[in-house]
Amino acid sequence: MTCGLLLCTDMDRTLLPNGHQPESPRARELFHRLVSREEVTLAYVTGRHRALVEEAIDEYRLPLPDYVIGDVGSTLYQVRGNSWELQQDWQDEIAGDWAGYDHAHLAAMFSRLDGLELQETDKQNEFKLSYYVRLDNDSSAMMEKMQDLLHTEGVQASLVWSVDELKGSGLLDILPASATKFHAVEFLRNQLGYERDQTLFAGDSGNDMQVLTSSIPSVLVANAAVDVKAQAVTDAQASGNRDALYLAKGDYPGMNGNYSAGIIEGVAHYIPESSAWLNGNDQHE
Repeated sequence: MTCGLLLCTDMDRTLLPNGHQPESPRARELFHRLVSREEVTLAYVTGRHRALVEEAIDEYRLPLPDYVIGDVGSTLYQVRGNSWELQQDWQDEIAGDWAGYDHAHLAAMFSRLDGLELQETDKQNEFKLSYYVRLDNDSSAMMEKMQDLLHTEGVQASLVWSVDELKGSGLLDILPASATKFHAVEFLRNQLGYERDQTLFAGDSGNDMQVLTSSIPSVLVANAAVDVKAQAVTDAQASGNRDALYLAKGDYPGMNGNYSAGIIEGVAHYIPESSAWLNGNDQHE
């Protein structure tokens, strides 16, 4: 990987230490040091909407990013201080997939399916329809039925499944097919003029899988679930992208590889000179 870095990271249980595993004490401090570099452009890539991103930044004292890909890829903001500018080019990019139908029409389409509960209003937007799903449901069969309904209406959609372990609930997001985290990262990378080997993605869960198993250099933090790690490796191998996936091990000096420690370890794997950035041993510090 060359100098100049577009660092794209998931938030919950990737950057945010809000899982069950412990956080390395200095990890967030070093993350701040890393992303303060002139060479680094920081983007948060998250299922959270804007208010929840801002809440997390305050609660965990996170660095302010340059960009936020929010709502599981259905929004893209440029952030300048307190100013969040929604990128209309991205909205235009994804709009055609929903074939002119609005959010209410799509919700009505699924109203007869059992086990679906619409998430709160602030977790919905023009291009994101989100549900809670009971974990005793056959999620694969349900998503197949939903895709059949969408196909009948000419809607091109991605269904993104994940599990909220703390709440014990399934989460299902229906998005325009081009509004995935992967497509949003690729769009931002191209808009900013970064090469693929100047881009790094960090994630921990199923809704990061499309990026983790793509040709975009990626790191799966050490606190990710065992089944997620296994699936990521299997899918990356199947797609010929195993060399672009790094699994944090906790072998970066003094840290355990969980959360931001795993992100730093991934950056060090792809950009060895970043260790000098963190230790203050380079001439640009």
